[in-house]
Amino acid sequence: MIFFTRANTNYYLILLLVLTISCKKKPIKTNTSITTEKKLTFHEKYLEEISKLPRLKETDTTNMVFLPSGSFSMGGVSRQARENELPQHKENVSEFWIDRHEVTNAQFKKFIDATNYITTAERKIEIEGKKYAPGALVFNGDNPNNWWLFIKGANWKHPFGPESSIDTKDEHPVVQVSWYDAMAYAHWVNKKLPSEVQYEFASRGKLQSNTYPWGNSYSDAHLNANFFQGKFPSKNTLNDKHEKTAKTGSYLPNSVGLYDISGNVWEWCLDTYYPDAYEKLDKRRAGYFSQHHNTQQQKVMRGGSYLCNESYCTGYRSSARMSSTPDTGLEHTGFRCVISL
Repeated sequence: MIFFTRANTNYYLILLLVLTISCKKKPIKTNTSITTEKKLTFHEKYLEEISKLPRLKETDTTNMVFLPSGSFSMGGVSRQARENELPQHKENVSEFWIDRHEVTNAQFKKFIDATNYITTAERKIEIEGKKYAPGALVFNGDNPNNWWLFIKGANWKHPFGPESSIDTKDEHPVVQVSWYDAMAYAHWVNKKLPSEVQYEFASRGKLQSNTYPWGNSYSDAHLNANFFQGKFPSKNTLNDKHEKTAKTGSYLPNSVGLYDISGNVWEWCLDTYYPDAYEKLDKRRAGYFSQHHNTQQQKVMRGGSYLCNESYCTGYRSSARMSSTPDTGLEHTGFRCVISL
């Protein structure tokens, strides 16, 4: 035990001062082996998974259409144009290849068999710690308050539920595929999803100022697109001969040889969806909107589907825009791919 007296007080004060100074000068050791890793979002994890999928050795353009570079007026041109299709503006487009028709069930099956990829609708869902069985959204026209029902077991092989099938529908467009599923397929075939600028340019073809891909005449619609005729959603007159999806190529091609660029199924595009997209064109990168804000971020869909009606969404117009979350599967949504040059 040390007792402080007048005689030794100065000694201990000096000793304390020396120790304090030496401690300040001594370098602080840090554990350099500890690193802080950024926690990936659901979206980032999914894209990382996709990036690790194998690719085909060669890119096949056999069933694609080449479109030379050009410019066009993008946006609504008729009284049916919605606010999200305006203002009309000029776009310049570089040359690219685009699939002649939507990706079919047979094509998608080859991708699944080659990669063992599991689609979003076939995965268990976890929301706020609760787990739900796999499934997707199926249309229910009998309930105007809730047209879309989540059906367990609905997926690309069973579009309307576990009892449904795609047997005999190899050449029909694949549906119940999420934006992530479409991105995964595009990765495998060394292609991309089209930007919505590319999609509208391709849809308009040589008829750049017209309302529909085939022209301005609605009376010709049933010859050019698979859509809903009659009183939506209660009475479909089936003038186009199909209630649900049609075999790709069942209708007349547009002016540049593309099938079902209008009607049949909505098609995923690369872009993040903004209702005011045409007012913030300076925010685009590499020709499309790539920003991702949260798990609810919408993605653009184009082209309309067999559920579109002239009195409702008229989604088969060249300028029509729609959207959904990237992890959503729907019975009327598919995709096609492009190769940008």
